[in-house]
Formats: sequence, structure tokens, C-alpha cells
Amino acid sequence: MKKNYIIILLTILLCSVMACKSEQKKRGNMEKGTLVRIETSVGDIVVKLYDETPRHRDNFIKLAENGTYEGTLFHRVIKDFMIQAGDPDSKDAPRGKMLGSGDVGYTIPAEFVYPKYFHKKGALAAARQGDNVNPKKESSGCQFYIVTGKVFSDSTLLGMESQINQNRLTNVFNALAQKHMKDIYKMRKANDQEGLMNLQDTLYTQAQAEVAKQPEFHFTPEQVKVYTTVGGTPHLDGEYTVFGEVIEGMDIVDKIQQVKTDRSDRPETDITIKKVEVL
Repeated sequence: MKKNYIIILLTILLCSVMACKSEQKKRGNMEKGTLVRIETSVGDIVVKLYDETPRHRDNFIKLAENGTYEGTLFHRVIKDFMIQAGDPDSKDAPRGKMLGSGDVGYTIPAEFVYPKYFHKKGALAAARQGDNVNPKKESSGCQFYIVTGKVFSDSTLLGMESQINQNRLTNVFNALAQKHMKDIYKMRKANDQEGLMNLQDTLYTQAQAEVAKQPEFHFTPEQVKVYTTVGGTPHLDGEYTVFGEVIEGMDIVDKIQQVKTDRSDRPETDITIKKVEVL
């Protein structure tokens, strides 16, 4: 009997040790990345910065530590889309002042870790200027947004996939046409409709061949699962750098997105960032 008790005791101890190690391993995986608390006038939001986007991570930490974000506003809030902040010009900004163009004098090269990190609800991403002036999709040195988004149906996601693939073809065609602008102008001036149609057919065929070299775009199973249950903003994927996510305080994010805003999407009652602290 004593031997049996000893065996049982050893088994219990062994299971306890294994469970402890498992919990430590689990905790260690959760702690990867850098945690940052964003203290706002309506509550705190804790985000995790990804190690796989080191330039964005380090820049956010630098701005947090030097106080750049203190006193700035959530200056652009759109329900079921996102909440945006980080504009230095928003500090003590009077009502009616146009916000969203402030910066810190530099941009950050894009760091797309896609499709691992995408625009799910709660994603932290960098704002940026549009493709027409920013073809490399470089991020703002300071402005960021947190995704709120909405839940999509499977059929809507399929439609998005089709549109994205069509846009790829259009973009390649436009790029090819740009290289033939002199010829196009000449044919237009000469009212050479046949020449224009022949060139169009040639460029379209070339564009199709170019696009065919790459696999068609499809959302991953994880994206489909998240976008049809939790929600997000899938049309932003691959366009803006996602460099973190909310791990605490999503209720505060939802509270912010519900506030009343003016025609510029600025909250009628200012929502201020009091402090950003690295934990």
C-alpha cells in the first residue's frame, strides 16, 4: 500500500511540473513582442507590437518614450472602420482645424508581414499617404490607426477576391499603356481608331500574360474565419503595414468608435492620448 501511495504522489508531482512548464511556455508565447499602454481620456488600451515589424516597433517605442503622443487626439474616427491618432498638429487643435497631415519629418519603409498579420478587428497599423504620391506605401512616421471594421459574409469576401484580381489586371494594363503614351497621343491626334483598338488589344493580352505569372489572390482560411466572425477591414490588406494588435481595452476602442463626429470625422468631444507607456 505504501508503495502505491508513493507512486500516486510521484505521478501527481510529475503532472504538476508538466502543467507548470506548459503554462510557462504558453505565457512565453503570449509575451512575444512589446507591450505598450495607450492611456486615453476615456480609458486605457494595451497593444502588442510585433517583433516581425522591427522598424515600426522601434519607432513607436521611441515616440512613446519621448512623449510625442502626449496630448494628441484621436482625430479621425469612422464607425465600423477604424480610429486614427498620432497627428502632432492635433495637440490643442481648435474646432474646425483640418487634421491628419501632421508628421515628424520622416516616413518608415513598409513592413508587410502578410498574410500572417492582416486587418482583423483590433489590428494596429500605420497610416500613410496615398499611392499617387507614395508608390512604395511607406508609413507615416507617427500616425497610426486601430481597426474596428465589421463582419463580412463569405460571398462578400469572394467578391472582394474577384475585384482584387481584376484590379491587378487593370494596374498592369495601365502601367503598360503609360509606356505608350506618345503613340496613343499620336493616334488620337490622327483619329486613328483602328490603331488605338489594336494597341489596346495588344496591351491587354500582354497584361493578362503578366498577371498569369502570379497566382490568383485568395484570402487564407484564417482570414476567412476571422473576417466572417470577428470582423475587420480586408480591403486594406497588403496596402498598409500592420505592426501590432490590441490585447486589452478593445471595449475602449469600441467606445471611441461610437462617439459622435463632425463632417471631418473628428469626434465632437476631444478624445485625448494622455500618455503612451512601454510596459
